[in-house]
Amino acid sequence: MPEPATKVSLTGIKPTGEPHLGNLIGAIRPALTLAEEYDSIYFIADYHALTSERDPAAFRHYTRSVAAAWVAAGLDPNRTIFYRQSDVPETFELTWIMSCVTGKGLMNRAHAYKAARDRNIEAGEDPDFGINMGLFNYPVLMAVDILIMEADVVPVGRDQAQHVEYAADIAGSFNHLYGDSYRFKIPEAVIPEEDSAHTVPGLDGRKMSKSYENTIPLFLPENKLKKLVRRIPTDSTPVEEPKNPDSSTVFQILEHFATPEVIADTRKRLEAGGVGWGELKNQLFEVLNAELAPLRDRYNELMEPGSDLDTYLAEGAEKARERAGRVLRSVRSAVGIS
Repeated sequence: MPEPATKVSLTGIKPTGEPHLGNLIGAIRPALTLAEEYDSIYFIADYHALTSERDPAAFRHYTRSVAAAWVAAGLDPNRTIFYRQSDVPETFELTWIMSCVTGKGLMNRAHAYKAARDRNIEAGEDPDFGINMGLFNYPVLMAVDILIMEADVVPVGRDQAQHVEYAADIAGSFNHLYGDSYRFKIPEAVIPEEDSAHTVPGLDGRKMSKSYENTIPLFLPENKLKKLVRRIPTDSTPVEEPKNPDSSTVFQILEHFATPEVIADTRKRLEAGGVGWGELKNQLFEVLNAELAPLRDRYNELMEPGSDLDTYLAEGAEKARERAGRVLRSVRSAVGIS
């Protein structure tokens, strides 16, 4: 019997803000590892960002920046389909079709919409104050992103699992109505184990996140990276006194980037005393800079107009449109459009 075809993994990346160390450890590298097991598809979810991004210049920059970051971090466009969501118009036609088989009640229960309504209610505002239809319809577009690429699995954090569940529900509704003519695959979420291995602390010790404004951007120039590392708060323990590495944000970040040997030696020296926080910060900077310098150089090359990135995205869009077009033609026929 022939070997079964490799399953398809789909990853969408929303371009909101500069990529940071937490993105590299918690999202980029784990997602790229899946390319070794699945036929991988990655896309920049630029239309999703329009629900909140209102600055056209920032929108263009972040879209290109996120794409360049993934390639610089190791995404191989020759091994995967890599494209901008906005370059695949078939996605948006299918979104309307799938909206017509999606119950409003399902959308009412979406986490992002419910959270926005709850915030309004707590603030004494009208429940739907400031909520646009992009936010409300967001789960349908995300479902179509998944379904139009015939994805089998979607790697997401636990807080994003509902989007994959919605994709499965919406696909099921379509299949119930039109399944004799065309049936969507039912996707599954791949949720990584939650552990400290993929959680990088930010400058203030909380989880590194743009929402906390505590990030270390991936591609800062060397001098700015050093200044930011030097700003990480530490306690007032004297240099000669022993220190607890596990209570130090500086050491916790170091653990994600240094070798096991360096980590073990640094822990031993801190616990023995005689090492100051300033010395530890210098060590963290050197480790980070050695790790990030090649990525930074590649990123800066890709950010230039007319770089390889434009070719990668154009070729990826062509492959994605071929795949999406095949699905859309089948759906149009199933619903009676052609």
